[in-house]
Amino acid sequence: MSAPTNPTPGLRERKKIKLRRAIQTAALRLFESQGYEHTTVEQIAEAAETSTTTFYRYFPTKEDVVLDNDASPLFETSAVARPAGEPLTATVRAAMGAVVTAAEADRDLTLARMRLIATVPALEARYAGEERRTIELLTGLLAARTGRPADDYQLELIAFVLAAVLFTASRRWVADQGATPLTALVDQALTTVEPLLATLEDPTRTPP
Repeated sequence: MSAPTNPTPGLRERKKIKLRRAIQTAALRLFESQGYEHTTVEQIAEAAETSTTTFYRYFPTKEDVVLDNDASPLFETSAVARPAGEPLTATVRAAMGAVVTAAEADRDLTLARMRLIATVPALEARYAGEERRTIELLTGLLAARTGRPADDYQLELIAFVLAAVLFTASRRWVADQGATPLTALVDQALTTVEPLLATLEDPTRTPP
């Protein structure tokens, strides 16, 4: 799996990315050392050597500093950039590969985020919304690639299955403390469900 080639961001954008990451890193370090509930935005801003005003410019709430990530935009950008006529399985693999590559590049940060989400009820509840948005994104992608309506029953089922690939593999990755590469977990899951994708492109094909 490989990430898409994106234009190199300018100096201003690189500074913003660096500060955003510094805030998230400081927040996650504090959350792990003293607990999510006992950590304030003021403490995070101080640890990141910035102001609370700047914190809120990047993250509207304390929850967002954990939940905010580039996975959905990266998936969508990667999928849209793929050739229109390529097999659906190749498009999905490339898009998921971009997300997984980014997650593994930020391995420690991603694992810390996911551990918090699994243990803080408020974060877990918000994360459920992220799962729904992922399903909606996948449904739109499959509809656009196959010409089927977004409310096609088979298409909806497969969108749910593909979302489960990402989220189930991610949870196993976290549970194993990253011992098994996320790439391997996602590849294994995709190999299992790819015959379902093939049925969207060939309605006469019977799923296994």
